[in-house]
Amino acid sequence: MRRRRAIVIIPVAAASLIMLAGIAWFGGFRLNLTRSYPPGLWRIEPLERPPAAGDLVFICPPDTPVFRMAREHFYLGRGLCPGWFSPLIKTVVATGGQSIAIGAEVSIDGKPLASSDLQPSDAAGRALAPFAGGQVPGGFLFLHSDFAGSYDSRYFGPIPASGLLGRAHPLLTWGP
Repeated sequence: MRRRRAIVIIPVAAASLIMLAGIAWFGGFRLNLTRSYPPGLWRIEPLERPPAAGDLVFICPPDTPVFRMAREHFYLGRGLCPGWFSPLIKTVVATGGQSIAIGAEVSIDGKPLASSDLQPSDAAGRALAPFAGGQVPGGFLFLHSDFAGSYDSRYFGPIPASGLLGRAHPLLTWGP
Protein backbone atom coordinates (compact mmCIF):
# COMPACT_ATOMS: atom_id res chain seq x y z
CA MET A 1 0.00 0.00 0.00
CA ARG A 2 2.81 2.44 0.89
CA ARG A 3 4.62 1.68 -2.32
CA ARG A 4 1.48 2.34 -4.36
CA ARG A 5 0.97 5.67 -2.55
CA ALA A 6 4.60 6.67 -3.25
CA ILE A 7 4.14 5.79 -6.93
CA VAL A 8 1.28 8.30 -7.07
CA ILE A 9 2.67 11.02 -4.77
CA ILE A 10 6.12 11.37 -6.34
CA PRO A 11 4.92 12.12 -9.92
CA VAL A 12 2.19 14.44 -8.62
CA ALA A 13 4.73 16.35 -6.50
CA ALA A 14 7.16 16.57 -9.42
CA ALA A 15 4.42 17.79 -11.78
CA SER A 16 3.35 20.37 -9.19
CA LEU A 17 6.91 21.70 -8.86
CA ILE A 18 7.27 21.95 -12.64
CA MET A 19 3.93 23.75 -12.90
CA LEU A 20 4.88 26.15 -10.08
CA ALA A 21 8.23 26.89 -11.78
CA GLY A 22 6.44 27.58 -15.07
CA ILE A 23 3.96 29.94 -13.40
CA ALA A 24 6.82 31.75 -11.67
CA TRP A 25 8.81 32.01 -14.93
CA PHE A 26 5.93 33.39 -16.96
CA GLY A 27 4.97 35.67 -14.06
CA GLY A 28 8.39 37.31 -14.32
CA PHE A 29 9.87 35.86 -11.13
CA ARG A 30 13.55 34.91 -11.15
CA LEU A 31 15.85 33.41 -8.56
CA ASN A 32 19.22 35.15 -8.47
CA LEU A 33 22.07 33.05 -7.12
CA THR A 34 24.91 35.20 -8.48
CA ARG A 35 27.02 37.61 -6.43
CA SER A 36 26.57 40.55 -8.82
CA TYR A 37 23.45 41.57 -6.89
CA PRO A 38 21.92 40.20 -3.69
CA PRO A 39 20.77 36.60 -4.01
CA GLY A 40 17.08 35.89 -3.66
CA LEU A 41 13.77 36.28 -5.43
CA TRP A 42 13.52 39.03 -8.04
CA ARG A 43 10.81 40.08 -10.46
CA ILE A 44 11.05 41.41 -14.00
CA GLU A 45 8.91 44.53 -14.31
CA PRO A 46 8.04 46.31 -17.55
CA LEU A 47 10.23 49.22 -18.58
CA GLU A 48 7.90 51.39 -20.60
CA ARG A 49 10.54 53.76 -21.91
CA PRO A 50 13.99 53.36 -23.44
CA PRO A 51 16.58 52.13 -20.94
CA ALA A 52 18.69 54.84 -19.29
CA ALA A 53 21.80 55.02 -17.13
CA GLY A 54 20.96 53.91 -13.61
CA ASP A 55 18.31 51.35 -14.60
CA LEU A 56 18.76 47.97 -12.92
CA VAL A 57 17.66 45.47 -15.58
CA PHE A 58 17.27 41.85 -16.57
CA ILE A 59 18.71 41.30 -20.04
CA CYS A 60 19.37 38.28 -22.23
CA PRO A 61 22.96 38.15 -23.46
CA PRO A 62 23.41 37.53 -27.18
CA ASP A 63 24.41 34.06 -28.37
CA THR A 64 28.03 34.87 -29.20
CA PRO A 65 31.37 33.10 -28.65
CA VAL A 66 32.10 35.46 -25.73
CA PHE A 67 28.97 34.37 -23.89
CA ARG A 68 29.40 30.70 -24.77
CA MET A 69 32.87 30.94 -23.16
CA ALA A 70 31.28 32.73 -20.17
CA ARG A 71 28.89 29.82 -19.68
CA GLU A 72 31.74 27.29 -20.00
CA HIS A 73 33.62 29.21 -17.28
CA PHE A 74 30.45 29.37 -15.13
CA TYR A 75 30.21 33.18 -15.28
CA LEU A 76 26.57 32.68 -16.22
CA GLY A 77 24.20 29.76 -16.08
CA ARG A 78 21.78 28.02 -18.36
CA GLY A 79 18.40 29.58 -18.90
CA LEU A 80 15.71 30.36 -21.44
CA CYS A 81 17.45 33.22 -23.28
CA PRO A 82 18.75 32.57 -26.83
CA GLY A 83 21.67 30.13 -26.68
CA TRP A 84 20.12 28.73 -23.48
CA PHE A 85 21.77 31.44 -21.37
CA SER A 86 20.31 32.74 -18.14
CA PRO A 87 19.42 36.44 -18.08
CA LEU A 88 21.87 38.89 -16.52
CA ILE A 89 21.00 41.35 -13.74
CA LYS A 90 23.06 44.48 -14.37
CA THR A 91 22.89 48.25 -14.10
CA VAL A 92 22.83 50.25 -17.32
CA VAL A 93 25.70 52.76 -17.10
CA ALA A 94 25.88 53.95 -20.72
CA THR A 95 23.68 53.92 -23.80
CA GLY A 96 24.14 54.53 -27.52
CA GLY A 97 26.49 57.39 -28.40
CA GLN A 98 28.37 57.51 -25.11
CA SER A 99 32.15 57.00 -25.07
CA ILE A 100 33.77 54.27 -23.01
CA ALA A 101 37.47 54.37 -22.07
CA ILE A 102 39.06 51.34 -20.43
CA GLY A 103 42.23 51.68 -18.38
CA ALA A 104 42.73 50.46 -14.83
CA GLU A 105 39.05 51.40 -14.46
CA VAL A 106 36.19 52.42 -16.74
CA SER A 107 35.39 56.01 -17.73
CA ILE A 108 32.17 57.06 -19.43
CA ASP A 109 32.29 60.32 -21.36
CA GLY A 110 35.48 61.17 -19.45
CA LYS A 111 34.01 60.51 -15.97
CA PRO A 112 35.34 57.59 -13.91
CA LEU A 113 32.80 54.87 -13.11
CA ALA A 114 32.79 53.94 -9.41
CA SER A 115 33.73 50.35 -8.52
CA SER A 116 34.95 49.62 -12.04
CA ASP A 117 38.51 48.43 -11.44
CA LEU A 118 39.41 45.74 -13.94
CA GLN A 119 40.50 42.34 -12.73
CA PRO A 120 43.41 40.69 -14.56
CA SER A 121 41.99 37.21 -13.92
CA ASP A 122 38.88 35.42 -12.72
CA ALA A 123 38.54 33.47 -9.45
CA ALA A 124 40.01 30.38 -11.15
CA GLY A 125 43.11 32.30 -12.28
CA ARG A 126 42.09 32.50 -15.96
CA ALA A 127 43.07 35.75 -17.71
CA LEU A 128 40.28 38.26 -18.31
CA ALA A 129 40.54 40.39 -21.44
CA PRO A 130 38.97 43.84 -21.05
CA PHE A 131 36.70 45.44 -23.64
CA ALA A 132 38.74 47.71 -25.94
CA GLY A 133 36.56 50.76 -25.32
CA GLY A 134 34.98 53.10 -27.84
CA GLN A 135 31.57 54.50 -28.53
CA VAL A 136 28.47 52.52 -27.50
CA PRO A 137 26.53 51.84 -30.73
CA GLY A 138 22.92 52.95 -31.00
CA GLY A 139 20.58 50.27 -29.69
CA PHE A 140 23.25 48.87 -27.35
CA LEU A 141 23.79 49.10 -23.58
CA PHE A 142 26.95 49.15 -21.47
CA LEU A 143 26.25 47.20 -18.26
CA HIS A 144 27.95 47.16 -14.87
CA SER A 145 27.79 45.72 -11.37
CA ASP A 146 29.63 47.11 -8.35
CA PHE A 147 30.71 43.57 -7.41
CA ALA A 148 34.44 43.38 -8.25
CA GLY A 149 34.14 39.85 -9.65
CA SER A 150 31.18 40.64 -11.88
CA TYR A 151 31.38 39.59 -15.52
CA ASP A 152 29.94 42.68 -17.17
CA SER A 153 30.57 45.09 -20.05
CA ARG A 154 34.07 45.82 -18.69
CA TYR A 155 34.92 42.50 -20.33
CA PHE A 156 32.24 41.69 -22.93
CA GLY A 157 31.47 45.24 -24.12
CA PRO A 158 28.08 46.72 -24.99
CA ILE A 159 25.24 44.30 -25.75
CA PRO A 160 22.04 44.77 -27.77
CA ALA A 161 19.18 46.46 -25.95
CA SER A 162 16.88 44.13 -27.88
CA GLY A 163 17.62 41.48 -25.21
CA LEU A 164 16.12 43.67 -22.48
CA LEU A 165 13.50 41.80 -20.46
CA GLY A 166 12.63 44.66 -18.09
CA ARG A 167 13.55 46.33 -14.82
CA ALA A 168 14.94 44.11 -12.07
CA HIS A 169 13.03 44.49 -8.82
CA PRO A 170 14.19 42.63 -5.69
CA LEU A 171 11.35 40.96 -3.76
CA LEU A 172 13.06 38.83 -1.13
CA THR A 173 16.85 39.01 -0.98
CA TRP A 174 19.54 38.27 1.58
CA GLY A 175 23.20 39.04 2.00
CA PRO A 176 25.07 42.13 0.81
